[in-house]
Amino acid sequence: MNSIFLDTLKNKVTPRPPIWFMRQAGRILPDYQRLRKKYTFSELMQDPDLASEVTLLPINSLGVDAVILFSDILVVPEALGMKLEFTDKGPIFHDPIDINKPNRSFKKNMSMLNYIYRNINKIKQKNSTIPLIGFCGGPLTVFCFMFKGDTKQKNFNKAIKFLYKYPEESHRILNLITEVSEYYVDEQINHGIDCFQLFETYCGLIPNDKYYSEILPYSKRILNRTKNKVPSIFFPKDYSMRLDVFNKSYCDFVSLDWSVNLLSARKVLDKNLGIQGNIDPRLLYSDYNVIEKELKKLKSYNFQKNWIINLGHGFLPDIDYKKAKFIVEWVKKTNWNK
Repeated sequence: MNSIFLDTLKNKVTPRPPIWFMRQAGRILPDYQRLRKKYTFSELMQDPDLASEVTLLPINSLGVDAVILFSDILVVPEALGMKLEFTDKGPIFHDPIDINKPNRSFKKNMSMLNYIYRNINKIKQKNSTIPLIGFCGGPLTVFCFMFKGDTKQKNFNKAIKFLYKYPEESHRILNLITEVSEYYVDEQINHGIDCFQLFETYCGLIPNDKYYSEILPYSKRILNRTKNKVPSIFFPKDYSMRLDVFNKSYCDFVSLDWSVNLLSARKVLDKNLGIQGNIDPRLLYSDYNVIEKELKKLKSYNFQKNWIINLGHGFLPDIDYKKAKFIVEWVKKTNWNK
């Protein structure tokens, strides 16, 4: 595959940095919004033709250099027997973990994930010329959502309380999440993904040192399933105080959230690791001239390789997709050698 995205992941010098966006497969795209008027989120995920269509929408709508599988991080708890519903106000579990009943039993059913592999097959069948990024949620992030049984619940206080109050039970659950995720990564690779990203969105809910000692080993296990198979990207949001711990034994690229300065991160991170990120999604509410000014600042950092342009978190739902398209077009038309 001739790909500026994959070349960058392989540490090759390219004429410009590649670009894609987190949460690019839906939300802000008019074609996706039209589909959502006809189908539920679950219907889009479960049908190979629809899931592949949504996954590939950003190629024409935005012009990105890679696409990411249209799926959700909470399919892993489903494979542990939990009953998940995607509501208009977000995902909930009908049988969430009860903080007052710590000894929760789980029953693995890996066949629950089979439809996703069919989706991957269909995507590669429709378009084998653009890299496909597979993914799953980080152990702590998935753990936190497993306590959510109400759309009114806006925080993860129950999960974090459980983590501190029942450490042994918490680690039993984290280990189960990791085991299913390891299998899930293996199968995504077997079915043709070209890159894998681990989304640990909620690192910041606990101290960085606690995440490093107690959670990061699980994340490393998941990421290590990609070794010598496909490149890997790790997105540890709100983990800026411990970026120095990462090296090639974890992943190939670290994706940075919008709070981190790229130049400072480059100095701290292992020189063999690439960087992905980290445009503030809220920048896309700004005027085009403000967006361009920020892009010129990023260009002035003179990263000649090992950099993938992306957001520092996912698109916000009311962002104008034309602003995202403008960024892609600017990146592509700019002379990065000057």
